[in-house]
Amino acid sequence: MTDWTTQTAQARTWFEALRTRICAEFEAIEREAGSDAAFEYTAWDRDTLENEGDGSHGGGGTRAVMKGKVFEKVGVNVSTVSGLFAPQFAGTINGASVEQPGFTATGISLVAHMANPHVPAVHMNTRFLTTQAAWFGGGADLNPPIPYDEDTEAFHARFRAACAAHNPTYYDRFKQWADDYFFIPHRNVHRGVGGIFYDHLECDDDAAFERNFAFTRDVGDAFLDVFPKIVRQRMGAEWTAAEKQQQLEWRGRYAEFNLVYDRGTLFGLKTGGNIDAILMSLPPEAVWS
Repeated sequence: MTDWTTQTAQARTWFEALRTRICAEFEAIEREAGSDAAFEYTAWDRDTLENEGDGSHGGGGTRAVMKGKVFEKVGVNVSTVSGLFAPQFAGTINGASVEQPGFTATGISLVAHMANPHVPAVHMNTRFLTTQAAWFGGGADLNPPIPYDEDTEAFHARFRAACAAHNPTYYDRFKQWADDYFFIPHRNVHRGVGGIFYDHLECDDDAAFERNFAFTRDVGDAFLDVFPKIVRQRMGAEWTAAEKQQQLEWRGRYAEFNLVYDRGTLFGLKTGGNIDAILMSLPPEAVWS
């Protein structure tokens, strides 16, 4: 496997810095709402899988969770792990195989479930993975129980601009990828109002790494720019019992997607990740009618 140690370290530094900025902004929103809620940070080490009995350290990460007045539950996780894919899983991953099962992965993953049903939930993650290949992936998508066209347009406009700065084809391609991916087949509905999703931005050399890393940084910056604005616009709205019920039923659909279809959930479970960090995407409360 090509040694991408330096590039992995660079990506890790960025993801951790982005986590710090996001958490500070979300805590600031709580202050504005009259809450003293703050993130609690829990460090974890990756469990060694049965096929990795060589005594090596597989890395780990930090789980940051806040439960406040505006953010009913928000998790911002960063992790950097390495090891060997289990044989039955290796063949499903880009650049890996039973014969070459080694991998490294570093990234940030965020899910926010909001107290007010007029404020959209949101998901964002960006990551850098290496096997025999190396690539960036990630994206962000907006998940409102009560959609507002202006929020959807603002969210998409900001990511459209981030994409346009790098490649004129990115937004249309990655928006469609999000629409296709964040879909619940057994319900025949989309999980939310979309965003962008991308994967396998291949880093064949240093130039490709720098190009794709720059785009991934802009995706993180775009999220930090647009989502807090939407939260601040909606967080003071009054809601009814019926609207809260609508939110709780919508959360059930969100949970179904993440437990049945989400690639990140599967990757974490198959690679010895921290269970609480993997499942932090689940809402604090949901109902099924």
